[in-house]
This record gives sequence, structure tokens and C-alpha cells, in this order.
Amino acid sequence: MKISIVGTGYVGLVTGTCFADTGVNVTCVDIDEKKINNLKKGIVPIYEPGLETMIKNNVEKGRLHFSTSLKESLDQAEVIFIAVGTPPGEDGSADLSYVLAVASEIGRHMTQSIVVVTKSTVPIGTSKKVRAAVKAELDKRNADIPFYVASNPEFLKEGNAIDDFLKPDRIVVGTDSEDAEKVIRRLYKPFLLNNHPILFMDIPSAELTKYAANSMLATKISFMNDIANLCELVGADVNMVRKGIGSDSRIGNKFIYPGIGYGGSCFPKDVKAIIRTANSYNYPLRLLEAVENVNEDQKKIMAAKVKNYFNNDIKGKTIALWGLSFKPNTDDMREAPSKVIIKELVEAGAKIKAYDPVAMDEAKKEVEDSITYGQDPYDVLIDADALLLLTEWPEFRIPNYKVMSKLMNHKVVFDGRNIYDMNEMNENGFDYFGIGRSQKEVK
Repeated sequence: MKISIVGTGYVGLVTGTCFADTGVNVTCVDIDEKKINNLKKGIVPIYEPGLETMIKNNVEKGRLHFSTSLKESLDQAEVIFIAVGTPPGEDGSADLSYVLAVASEIGRHMTQSIVVVTKSTVPIGTSKKVRAAVKAELDKRNADIPFYVASNPEFLKEGNAIDDFLKPDRIVVGTDSEDAEKVIRRLYKPFLLNNHPILFMDIPSAELTKYAANSMLATKISFMNDIANLCELVGADVNMVRKGIGSDSRIGNKFIYPGIGYGGSCFPKDVKAIIRTANSYNYPLRLLEAVENVNEDQKKIMAAKVKNYFNNDIKGKTIALWGLSFKPNTDDMREAPSKVIIKELVEAGAKIKAYDPVAMDEAKKEVEDSITYGQDPYDVLIDADALLLLTEWPEFRIPNYKVMSKLMNHKVVFDGRNIYDMNEMNENGFDYFGIGRSQKEVK
């Protein structure tokens, strides 16, 4: 079976590589010539555990190819996935210009029946626009070539994307064609053999499912952050509260960990997009509007804690950061809380020294030029007045307290992910501040 994937970003590259690993002949297409040339050389543009090795293996076995020509990739392809970006506009709506440009190009160059699948996260009604764009180009050519449109949203977690794709909780497909369903079912057959469910539904329901799923997860995060902030005010420990509610099977223990706000490529964009879609139907999603507001406020919590500790005077203070990416096992800096925290601290006059195992190159493209980067976690602690843990990378989990004590000017740690034991920190002479946890009196 031969398929094409248009777009070699996070979704497209993981999708294409994983399909190739099941024996499918895959061509990944992108207009970025430099990126395609690098991929042909084995240079992967994103950090995702295991992806580089899997790409290399499938290229060597002749199942995975890279091209800048969409026209050539259509030859004998049964399915073409559109996996290009849909960046949010200023009003929160998804920009469909790239998706529809690909659809038009498909219509200009297709020569046989094909299933066109939207893999990009797109608002409800996008498949109709894709169908219209393809049909318009076929009409210009007076070409009577049958084609089918489907929606197949992705549910990949950055840092665990390969496992998510190969062992999915569910595969969601929206289509109004039995022919398209047969082709897609055959494509996903290797996953069905392991009893992973495939859910076929109408196209609007599939398009909405992705937004609804991410919005629910974002809601759980913002809810727990709100509860965490209340815990600090009343003297409760959010870790105890989390265990208490997480033991209820109706709630569960996932996505109820408080922190410094969600970020990344999906949650912020998808929450904004579904709010925008609802507003276009004159139906405000009041709960999700609150979720978004809580998240934006939560990103400022850490900077506020630091300022409060130093009596609102951090001018000239050196603040060390451990972690920059929005979560571990990725170099993704999109909507990362660290960017807001850095901005708040720099504007207040602090000096920032940061270390992240993989995200520093990306950070240099997006954050203050005035911050400096360390060679390792302890390098940034030299003469630091405070340490902020922002991303729970494994290498930060068991710190060397003796080394920290020797290097830092002030022994104070602000833990944005609650990964450290408060009593252990205090026993080693550190003032410790987590999220939603009763704090030691500052003397």
C-alpha cells in the first residue's frame, strides 16, 4: 500500500514514520527544501525519543521517502494525509490556508481515485472546505476523478508519540463514504490486530472529538491549578487533595497534577479554536473561557512567588532555571510557561541563567536575548539567588544538595512541578516553595 503525508512537522513525521514501520510505502512531502534534504541525510528537525532511529531504519528498508514534490508523491497513492500547520490567528481561530492550499494542489495533480484525509487539527466544517477545494481544481481540468474525504485526528503526546501511535487508545475516523472506510480500515489493520479500537463516525463528530478531548484534559489541569492555589490560602496540601479525589474512579488520577500551566502545540491552540468555533454559532463556552483564563494566570504564579520571597525587589538577582520546554522529552517551546516566567522576571530586573537537556536551541529563538544558558544543571547555580524547577526532566529529580549549597548565594527552591520532598529540602537547609503546598515560614 502506498500513501503520502503532506507536512513533516511533529504530526506528519511521526505519522509517516510509524505507518512505514508497519510495512506501508510512505512519502513525506514538505515545501521546505532544507528540511527535506536534512531528513534524507537522517537529520531530524524535532526531538522525539526513538523517532530518529525509526526514520533511519525505514529509510534503509526503502519504505520511507522524503520529497518536495506533491505531484510526484500522488502517483499510485491510495491515501494522502494533510498534516500541515493550522496556527491560531489573533482571534483564536485556526488558520486553514495551508490545509486548503494542499487540497487545491491535490485537485490539480491527482490522476486516480484517492482518499484525502485531514490529519491536522482543524475546526468543524474543514472537510467540506477541503472537498470543495479539490473539486474546484478538478472542475477546472474537466477531470471526472472520484475522490473521498475523511477526518482522522491525531492524539499524540509529545515525548511519547511513537508509543501513542503504535498502541493507540483509539483511532477516530470521520467519513461519509464506505469506500473510504474500507481503505482506511485496511491501512490501520496492523493496529486492529492488537485490539486497539477504531471508531468510525460522521466527519463533524470526528473533527469535534479532537478539540473536545484536549479541552477536557486542559480543563482538568486548570481545575487542579485553581484548587492548588486555594490549598495554599487555607493551609492544605494539594498532593493530599489530589490523592483523595484521584482515587475516585469517576475522576481518575491522570491530569490532576498542579503546576505552572499547560503549554505546547495542542492544548492552548485547541482550546482557543473551539471557543472561537462556538462563538461563531453565538454559543459561548463559558467553562473553557475560564479554563483558558486560569491557565494564563497560572503561568505567572512562579514569578509572583519569587518576587514575594525577595520582598518585591529582584533587581540584580540571579535566578537559575531548570527546564525550559513545556514538558519533558521534547524540545517544544510553543506556549511554554517558561517564556512567561522569564519575561516577568526579566522585566523586574532579574538575571536569568537557564539549562534544559534538549530545548535550549529552540529557546534561543523565542525568549529574551539577555538570558544566559548553562552547560549542565549545576553550571547555572553558580552565584544563583534562587532555583526554579520548570520542567520535570528525569535528571533533575535527585539533586545533589551539597553541590547546590556550595554554588548558590541563597538556598531557596521554587518547584513548579512538585517533584521534590519538602521535608528533605528543609532538612538540607533550603527554603522550599511548591504549587498548592503548605510552605515553611520564611525567616
